[in-house]
Amino acid sequence: MTDRKPLLTAALLATLIPAAALANLTVGEQVLTDEAAIRAAFEEKGLTVTEIEFEDEEIEVEYSLDGQAYEVSISASTGMITEIELEDEEDDD
Repeated sequence: MTDRKPLLTAALLATLIPAAALANLTVGEQVLTDEAAIRAAFEEKGLTVTEIEFEDEEIEVEYSLDGQAYEVSISASTGMITEIELEDEEDDD
């Protein structure tokens, strides 16, 4: 009889990976530069947008996922994600 453990592991990963990948943002990813479109795109990925700030040539989007806060920087001219930062509560002091 063959060992089915690798097959079951692969099947489990195949079901979990798409859900985890859905919420991922990557540096270099193109997003829109309109506030409503940014909010919709992030929320579609299961992210809770807490603040959007337009500063000079950059858009900063603060969001949370699973209780963790993040900040994403987006180029206002290209709509490209330039930085993703995990917010540290100690940074607020």
